[in-house]
Amino acid sequence: MIAISGLTKRYRDVVAVDDVTLEVPAGSVCGLLGRNGAGKTTAFKCILGFSKPDAGVVHFDGHELNTETFATLGYVPERAQLYSWMTVAQHLELVRRTQPAYDEARARELVSTFRLDMRKKAKRLSKGQQTALSLVVALAPNPKLLVLDEPASGLDPVMQRAVLDILVEAATSGATILLSSHQIGQIERAADRVAILRDGKLVVSGDLDDLRAASKTVEATFDGAIPALNGVNGVARWETAGLTARAYVNGRPAEDVAAQLTAIGGHGVRVLDRSLEDIFLDAVSDGGAR
Repeated sequence: MIAISGLTKRYRDVVAVDDVTLEVPAGSVCGLLGRNGAGKTTAFKCILGFSKPDAGVVHFDGHELNTETFATLGYVPERAQLYSWMTVAQHLELVRRTQPAYDEARARELVSTFRLDMRKKAKRLSKGQQTALSLVVALAPNPKLLVLDEPASGLDPVMQRAVLDILVEAATSGATILLSSHQIGQIERAADRVAILRDGKLVVSGDLDDLRAASKTVEATFDGAIPALNGVNGVARWETAGLTARAYVNGRPAEDVAAQLTAIGGHGVRVLDRSLEDIFLDAVSDGGAR
């Protein structure tokens, strides 16, 4: 449903987005992760035509961005873009008049979920409430495409959970969602696909379950002291605590690393599943796989 090919954006000598190619299949939720300055927001601006890319193309359901696209697309920017002098009710009225698919019952349901006061002006709302109103505006027309930049920013944990449940429900109903978040747990809960940017480059992408299956932790305990580990191949990152060494493995069979640790005196060697946080830290760390 969303196909990005060779997307590149430069600001003078800085390459903010570097030849990014990514597909988000229909009905899926793709979480875009990266450290601050990795290029996530710039990529979103290029995808939606707010910033002109230096190279690359983006297709929505097989078509380049056009006026009709916005009738089926909902967008929440990193910072809420609202009319400060307008009330919550007036924002919804604006959406009703401009979006043919506006669903009034859905809008009022979302307003109730986020506990928004219809009479309040946007400038009187807290940061979290402004984010919530942005979500209501984006979701009220029941869009089949959603591009969300930090959609739970400023919300309390209860409202964050509500947002994730809403997104999962939307995807189950057929919506295609691309979202970014600094909260890895949010992505892990809502997304079935993950893409990780590092310095503008796409360094990891794929089905979350497949990424977990290919990414393992190997743990071993040593007697006396931990020997030199730089000869163990296929390790993205090491952690040591006391006489225990933990190897974070991407791609290479974890059993190979386990055998190498056993060969240098490790015992109690075991292979463990890993979290999305582990995968993310490996992807953005300065070490890289060896």
